[in-house]
This record gives sequence, C-alpha cells and structure tokens, in this order.
Amino acid sequence: MDRDFLLDLFSDFGPVTIRRMFSGFGISVDGTNFALALRAGLYFRADDLTIERFKAEGSAPFQYQTRTKTVTVGSYWRLPERLFEDPQDLTEWARAALAAAQRAALSKRVKSRKGASKAASTQAGKKAGPVARKAKRSSGAGRARSERE
Repeated sequence: MDRDFLLDLFSDFGPVTIRRMFSGFGISVDGTNFALALRAGLYFRADDLTIERFKAEGSAPFQYQTRTKTVTVGSYWRLPERLFEDPQDLTEWARAALAAAQRAALSKRVKSRKGASKAASTQAGKKAGPVARKAKRSSGAGRARSERE
C-alpha cells in the first residue's frame, strides 16, 4: 500500500495524516493514530467496545515475529478485505477505530495524571521531612527571639 492509495481509501472518511512508521505507515487524525498500513495489511485500532466486530468478520489482531516468539498486538486488528470495496462501511469502521484510539489516549492521560499526583505527593512528603521542619522551627524561633529583644 502506498500513500496515494491510502489517501484515496480514506477520502470519504476525511483528511488524515499519513506518516512513515516501521515498515509502512501510521494513519492519524489530529495527532491520534488509529490505523497502521503495513506489509501484512491494514490494521485499525480496537478496544473492548469494537473487538467483537472484528472477530465477527473473522479478523485477527496484528502479529509479528521476533527471533524467539510471535508477538500479538491486541490493540490493532486487521481490516476485513470486504471493506476495501465499501467506502461507506470503511468510513464507519475508521470512525470507530479513531474513537477507540481516543479512548485509549484519554485512559493513558488519566493514568499518567494519577501517577504524577502520587509522585508529587510523595515528593511533597519528602520535602516536608526533618530538614524542612528544622528550617521552619529555626526561622520561627529566630524571629521570636529578635522580637523579644
């Protein structure tokens, strides 16, 4: 699949960005990658809400081989062949894939925020440790003495 073929394939869907990635292309909208075009085929982003649809079509998740094992990437599933000839249905599947990618990105942001807030509170606790308390006591005690004198 080349860039021109992909642009034509997604023309009913709307404008997409196509960037070189791995041995093919990543396809995205507004920075959210929702499809991969690789030598092995075209794969759309999937999640718990859309995987059953791929299974019903006899599709399988993206897999690649390393020297020692086969790796399965369950978040990208092969686009059923019939959709290459059905632009309206392909557009519907692409919208569902984009929505799945957006849900995944949102979930990732929420998790990273939780991790960041935990790290920040841990850091704040460390900062308010003995050194911070000692500095607070000494500065307050110094002021009290100077005001009395």
